[in-house]
Amino acid sequence: MPVTVGERAPDFELYDQDANPVSRASLEGRKSLIVFIPLPFSGICEAELCSIRDNLDRLNDMDANVVVITCDTRFVHKKWAAEQGFEFPLLSDFWPHGETARAYGSFNEDRGVANRMTYVLDEVGLVQEVIDSGSLGVAREMDAYLEALGKT
Repeated sequence: MPVTVGERAPDFELYDQDANPVSRASLEGRKSLIVFIPLPFSGICEAELCSIRDNLDRLNDMDANVVVITCDTRFVHKKWAAEQGFEFPLLSDFWPHGETARAYGSFNEDRGVANRMTYVLDEVGLVQEVIDSGSLGVAREMDAYLEALGKT
């Protein structure tokens, strides 16, 4: 069951593409987008993250952290980030496989990947909005992120 608005976002500590630990607690003090994606290097996921990359200055102006979580390895994330110029943490939820995605209610048991869901957190880690595309094959829109952060 997905985490809902008003709940404290579940704790996690995962490693980014450069082997740095990132925890939910480390995001406190700023708004945050916790962006779950199914698969690196796939068309929709790449388009979504390129949109985040291209709007990172706007997100920083809104005092927002961005972290992306997939069930893939940090080695895949390292290559993908280098190729696409992603300057935000790509976090590996590889082992135990999908544990963080499950904690957020975002794990797709049939496919073994995270569903396309984003959790918008306030500065103290409370969920302010959940943006769910409703399908692995449907992208989330940058405007939804900007609107949600503007209300937080």
